[in-house]
Amino acid sequence: MRILIDFIYLLAAIGYSPIVIYRAVRHKRYLTGWNQRLKKTFTDFEIVISTTTDTGFARATNIFGENFKVFYFPFDFSWIMSRAFRNIRPAICLLMEQEVWPNFVHFANQSDVPVVVVNGRISDKAFARYEQLKLISKIIYRKVTLILAQTEEYAQRFITIGTPEDNVIVTGSLKYDTAQITDKVDGADTLAVQLNITDERLWVAGATGPGEETILLDVFKNLTARQQFKDLRLAIVPRKPERFDEVAQLIKDVGFEFVRYSDFKNTDDKSSDKTPVILGDTMGDLRKFYSLAAIIFVGRSLVPMGGSDMMEAAALGKPTIFGPHAFNFRQTVDALLKDEGAVMVKDEQDLLQTMQKCLTDTDLAQKIAKNGRQVIKKNQGATQKTITQIAKFLKPA
Repeated sequence: MRILIDFIYLLAAIGYSPIVIYRAVRHKRYLTGWNQRLKKTFTDFEIVISTTTDTGFARATNIFGENFKVFYFPFDFSWIMSRAFRNIRPAICLLMEQEVWPNFVHFANQSDVPVVVVNGRISDKAFARYEQLKLISKIIYRKVTLILAQTEEYAQRFITIGTPEDNVIVTGSLKYDTAQITDKVDGADTLAVQLNITDERLWVAGATGPGEETILLDVFKNLTARQQFKDLRLAIVPRKPERFDEVAQLIKDVGFEFVRYSDFKNTDDKSSDKTPVILGDTMGDLRKFYSLAAIIFVGRSLVPMGGSDMMEAAALGKPTIFGPHAFNFRQTVDALLKDEGAVMVKDEQDLLQTMQKCLTDTDLAQKIAKNGRQVIKKNQGATQKTITQIAKFLKPA
């Protein structure tokens, strides 16, 4: 079985390698951490954190780097995983959402190491794929010690694909607990000064994806052509840093004056002109933009990309809008829509009409914002439930 899995991985690596090479050259991705991925050497740490992407690695290092070791998740070849478990000697392995790999769980079982899936979920697309490979998924998931699922629906999906029912518990989504309910975000005032954001209304489009910015710019052009919305400004914050230059060109092509936040972030200078459009081309500043917004659009949802996290926007007490393709956040979408804590638009025209309503009807906008924040409050608490379950496996020796 191990040989077959390794062979499949080799075939996948051969087929995928042109994509890796293209991204490395074009977007400067996958250029770091190869020696760490292959796990040649390790030292002992109480907690170690692994990631699978350059962006994730940079973010984890920024947040946890001072206290914990951050490294790239090793490739799931049998000889690499065998060495990783020998070197790290973990007491427990926590996997986020659904990142379960066959050789990984095999060697965890062989080493008598509990494997717990935290914040577990299976998307519609992944579930369909697992159902087609149910025999293989059953072999993999029966070796997982415990699944801590976000919802009852996700719990049933894990059971359907082969996880023993007694090994699945619903704890809720951890992301509700990471969404900070606050009216003030550190650094937001500085950002406002740097970009000369004062009393005008700011529409923030966060974590946007390909094909979406053009739609947003068209809606913005339509809005600002009307006198009542002349004071509106648009801040676009693409999700992926390799798209910053591409989006800058899109804004130029449409004809809007704009500034890039990267030109001001690390200086004492202030943007002298109130340009109609701001490009948020830095990492880690999205919440600052959100906190200054009059209205928030959460991206990767007008195009079929699965959506982005809308909890932060709702937790900040902002009227929150997203498109119809937020299937990666279905539980949150359902909760927000049920309690009228956000608005889902189906297309460009619907987005335009919704923006007009929220900008002209302040009572409606405030109601959406208040309801959204309440939804976040109501669903918090998953962290403590998760810690309680993990603690059962970490009793003193």
